[in-house]
Amino acid sequence: MKIRNRVLTTSAAICAIAVATPVIAGEVTGVVIDSSDTIALQAAQISIVELNRVATTQRDGSFIFADVPEGTYTIQASYIGAPTKSMTVEVPAHGRVRADFALGSANDSEILVMGQGANQASALSRKRASDVVSDVITRDAAGQFPDQNVAESMRHLPGVNVLNDQGEGRFVSVRGLDPDLVSTSVNGVNLPSPESDVRSVALDVISSDIIESVEVKKSLTPDMDADTIGASVDIKTTSAFDRKKSYVSIKGEGSYNHYSEKLTPKGSVDFSTRIGDNFGVTGGLSYYKRKFETDNIEADKWKQKDDLVYAREVEYRDYDVERTRISGTLNFDARLSDTTSLYLRGLFSQFDDQEYRRRTTFKLGDANVSGSGTDVIFTDAGDDGEIQVNRDIKDRFERQRIRSVSFGGQTDTGDWHAKYSTSWSKSSEMEHGSVDTAKFRHKFKDDGLKLGFDYSDPRTPLYSVISAPDSFYDPAAYGLDDLGLTALSDSEDTEYAAKFDLGRSFATDDGEFTIQAGAKTRWRTKKYNATNEIYENDDFTLADVVGDQTYRLIDMSPVASYHGATNFFFDNRDSFELNEADTAFDSNADDYSIDENVKAAYLLGRWDSSTLRAIGGVRYEHTYNNINGNEVLLVEEGGALPDGTTAEDDTVLVTPVNYKRKYGQWLPSLNLRYSSDDALVFRLAGYRSIVRPKLSKLAPRFSVEENDDGERDGEFGNPNLKPFEAWNFDATAEYYMSNNGAITAALFYKDVKNFIVDTVQKNGTWLGIAYDDASIPINGDSAKVYGLELSASQQFTMLPAPFDGLIAQLNYTYTNATGKVPTDGDINELRDITLPATSKHTMNATLGYDKGPVSLRLSGTYRDKYLDEIGDTAAEDRYVDNHFQLDLSAKYRVNKNIQFFYEWVNINNAKYFAYNTLGDQKNLYQYEEYKWTMKFGAKVSF
Repeated sequence: MKIRNRVLTTSAAICAIAVATPVIAGEVTGVVIDSSDTIALQAAQISIVELNRVATTQRDGSFIFADVPEGTYTIQASYIGAPTKSMTVEVPAHGRVRADFALGSANDSEILVMGQGANQASALSRKRASDVVSDVITRDAAGQFPDQNVAESMRHLPGVNVLNDQGEGRFVSVRGLDPDLVSTSVNGVNLPSPESDVRSVALDVISSDIIESVEVKKSLTPDMDADTIGASVDIKTTSAFDRKKSYVSIKGEGSYNHYSEKLTPKGSVDFSTRIGDNFGVTGGLSYYKRKFETDNIEADKWKQKDDLVYAREVEYRDYDVERTRISGTLNFDARLSDTTSLYLRGLFSQFDDQEYRRRTTFKLGDANVSGSGTDVIFTDAGDDGEIQVNRDIKDRFERQRIRSVSFGGQTDTGDWHAKYSTSWSKSSEMEHGSVDTAKFRHKFKDDGLKLGFDYSDPRTPLYSVISAPDSFYDPAAYGLDDLGLTALSDSEDTEYAAKFDLGRSFATDDGEFTIQAGAKTRWRTKKYNATNEIYENDDFTLADVVGDQTYRLIDMSPVASYHGATNFFFDNRDSFELNEADTAFDSNADDYSIDENVKAAYLLGRWDSSTLRAIGGVRYEHTYNNINGNEVLLVEEGGALPDGTTAEDDTVLVTPVNYKRKYGQWLPSLNLRYSSDDALVFRLAGYRSIVRPKLSKLAPRFSVEENDDGERDGEFGNPNLKPFEAWNFDATAEYYMSNNGAITAALFYKDVKNFIVDTVQKNGTWLGIAYDDASIPINGDSAKVYGLELSASQQFTMLPAPFDGLIAQLNYTYTNATGKVPTDGDINELRDITLPATSKHTMNATLGYDKGPVSLRLSGTYRDKYLDEIGDTAAEDRYVDNHFQLDLSAKYRVNKNIQFFYEWVNINNAKYFAYNTLGDQKNLYQYEEYKWTMKFGAKVSF
């Protein structure tokens, strides 16, 4: 009865509005372009002054007002960085009247289309016009995007923090939250992740050369997917209707890394063309090869003994990497009529990673320990003393691919609005035939090996050989422990989706009311299949494959050559013996497949006037999972098998496991935007959202190793994990200046329930499986997240020459995110933590100069430390230290067709440092340095 009453009430309200609607007389349509007739201006604000009605231009610069009574009206068009223009139109009793605008700066018409000022004007206009709390970054008409990949381009936005991999921006964190709490889409199509163990998409896979804009939406409306807490990142490629003229650009450059001392190529082609007035094609292709090196030190198993704090395992790692990225888009746009347009968009991106890693590892857990202060000495003296030294090589080639195809369109008659789309997207990560790794080892036991470790610099604890037998330096003394061959590592994530939205608008005396409903279905399958073969060969030693090191921090020789172990294995495969038990265990423990089907429907109401925009409604999402994995038990020789018998050899038992589950959520939201004029905008937003668990953690992958004493170590997935659920609230104030600038402030608060943490538990059972020690992901208690964003940007055109070319951007974000997790293996004993990947302070600053042929930009990005992984105790938690990086770009335009450019990335050699706080001091987990990279080249456009 209550539902029926609500339906009747809603229907009555719609009828009342329809009755109040003035007699339909005509329509006002038009387009807004820049004054040089180069591009369409998206997000220009159009208003009918006398009717308090507003509209925002689409990508092609178009707008439409329906149900306009007969009469004389003033139409105004405004855009950041351009003077507001107005015109008077006579709307006939029936029919349509056009109001076309060409906007430009009072000083220079090209300010709207070229350079840093154009990017800022476009981004601020889109932010001002947005229905939600958002930030945008765009490229200009010459196809210039600020950085080398999408992740690094986003680094300059308020509240955005980029997590680096090998010195290059990769994963995006928004408002300090974990990248897995951020959703990513391209042209509205959800991007699945190519990697097997995360939901987040590594955005270094996508080149910025093929991107038109990136919008970070920090609040949600009912017609948006609700699977985000940090933000929804929407990447858009180019459309043929973005431009008014055909366009082609060719870009070539070289990239030089100081560490590798290698010069590598990068190039791109970008085009857009119209075939008649109503059909167009646009696309691009980008190629980038990057060779670089990384020096790395890692340490683990830290111990405090009296006044000494030391690691029982230390690794010196030498990385030599070659990455190749190919990205392409091809888009078709068609305008079937004045009201209907269709599109077909395709994206392909391939990311190849060839990595050579040489590693020298000291295992010191059984050594005799002495020392004082930061100097620690390890010896192999006596019957109980032992030091194990491993020297290994990884020769791994991995290929990631992301592709998506979407077909859809929209129909807008002014009063009726419909959007419809279907899409397919697939991401994959493939590795096969890689040696990962060939490990050579030697155990020193009362051989006279004495090592000193200097911990005075917590980032780079270095070893010295105080005394050693000749075998320490002899590669022939290091025999093969085992060789791991990745016969197959195949991760695939595929999603199909279909969506339909339908809305009806009603004009009133004070504005416009719209009621809209829609539905969306997503069918997703993620699977991972691994075949990891473990081989042994007692006659194979490091001497057979010895090579030269490129490590700079210390002498870690002898080391293997890049290809030696791989070539030796395949040339002498018959002499290697397969370890069947380890192979069976490793090849089954990680396999899984999951179906995740999401069905959604929503209803919203929207009110638009010259001062107030309100969008409210509710969304319902229903999730179904079909989850498959393996229970894998390894029983060592002499251990007890499940049937009570004794294992005569190492034995592996594999049992397939299947779980099914379903659940649903109601997700209300409300976004309010108030603006008494073009300059000042206030927003309030509240919404409920969810983030489903990582599929890799949800998978029932239950692996247990039982030794001959009956002790069982386990690593478990959790098919009963609940999704993150959050109530989110935002309040913002935005002031837009007439000369291409803005000052904004935002407050946000999030109440997150069921956040997921990895725990180490002791002496229990998990879904009927007993263990002594186990790693298990569980839902934590609630977490509170709140913070502040401040942002300012300004183009100083009001200053006297030559200072009128200055442009500045500055933003700062404070985030406080706390929760509780189990400690020391006891799920009943909780301790406070900051949420993983949450930086309390992030800041970005850019100082630029853009005038005439010269464009300069110096950018600095900062984030402070964040919790990376949770340890057994607070002292063992892994933190990543603060990061500050400087980048410089310079461009010189010879003429309107040719431009030269130069980039200097990581000028200050920003490094990576992860640590724990055992003994109330910073102790190394991981240290890396990469040095700087320079790029230089030219761009030709016509």
